[in-house]
Amino acid sequence: MTNDADRKSRFYTCSCFTTDNIFLDDYKLHVRFVSEHQFRLQYQPLLTRLGCVTEQQFVDVLTKVSQEVDRRRHTCETSAERTAAIKNTYEPLHPHVYHLQESYLAPELKQLVAYCSSSSDACEEGLSELLEDVGGDEASASLKKHRWRNARNKINSPTLAPRVYRLPVFEKSFCEQLVEELEHFEQSSAPKGRPNTMNHYGILLNELGFDEDFITPLREHYLQPLASLLYPDCGGRCLDSHKAFVVKYAMNEDLDLSYHYDNAEVTLNVSLGKEFKDGNLFFGDMRQVSISETECTEVEHRVSEGLLHRGQHMHGALPISCGQRWNLIVWMRASQERNQLCPMCNRKPSLMEADGFADGFTKQSESQQNGSCELT
Repeated sequence: MTNDADRKSRFYTCSCFTTDNIFLDDYKLHVRFVSEHQFRLQYQPLLTRLGCVTEQQFVDVLTKVSQEVDRRRHTCETSAERTAAIKNTYEPLHPHVYHLQESYLAPELKQLVAYCSSSSDACEEGLSELLEDVGGDEASASLKKHRWRNARNKINSPTLAPRVYRLPVFEKSFCEQLVEELEHFEQSSAPKGRPNTMNHYGILLNELGFDEDFITPLREHYLQPLASLLYPDCGGRCLDSHKAFVVKYAMNEDLDLSYHYDNAEVTLNVSLGKEFKDGNLFFGDMRQVSISETECTEVEHRVSEGLLHRGQHMHGALPISCGQRWNLIVWMRASQERNQLCPMCNRKPSLMEADGFADGFTKQSESQQNGSCELT
């Protein structure tokens, strides 16, 4: 498990945070920006094919990109300001939801963790069988394969998304109270930060005060035992930081989420509610595989249940057709993995100082970086 030494580590961000993976919502495109000259050479022909045909349209794109770069450069300062303002002015509706209690968790999750922690012969195959038992035949019937380019129709025979696991996470009564708390915060005058460039509506949970007493113990005591067996090849045994946030989908707001991968080694995505129709997730292949060679699997998202998957597994969310959906996202990071290669720029990370868990990078000796991740 993660120990006190892990918690005292200083975490960093890779400098690519200010230049790479900037999402242009109007064109469903991730771009890199170093200079206007570089951006024109690299992206103007592609943007023209996507409908950015006039100089004014291109200037508008440049303006949005420059604003996003500026926002990222000042992320630490603005986040600290919001966190302080929230702490000083916001009165929670349900203060107890900020502290993880076993009573909030689904009994099946605790059984799965008990298997991982107490069984001498616990293994990936055995845990996978238990997870399939949790989902049952109904879960298998809800998984549908389709082509990415025709994601909303041409659904063929059921299949399973490889190494994507469904598991009960919370009691439904807790999900209801958590959503009530999030709505109360959303409606307050407290300042709010955007989770990322792809989600326009949501809440950064570290700024709201959920990290220390809720997300960290959830990761350390319940999620890492699962990840250590399911994803030992991508850092599952040495998860030592995270970024947690909530995203909201609603009519006249965000309806869906484009195809992407996460800045994480392992991701947990929990459907918290409320009432909604459609909006299933879909999974393709790992990010190294071309879209043209990819078939996607559609996975039903059920309230109080989570989907556990590798962060570099390409995925997205189909549009909801009515109602409102809140999702808890936990990006779990393993510094021993990402210290060797930044998952966002595919280069040796160039470290910048940042606050909190930052993007999960640490300064380590070569021997530490090349050491194996072990569950202790």
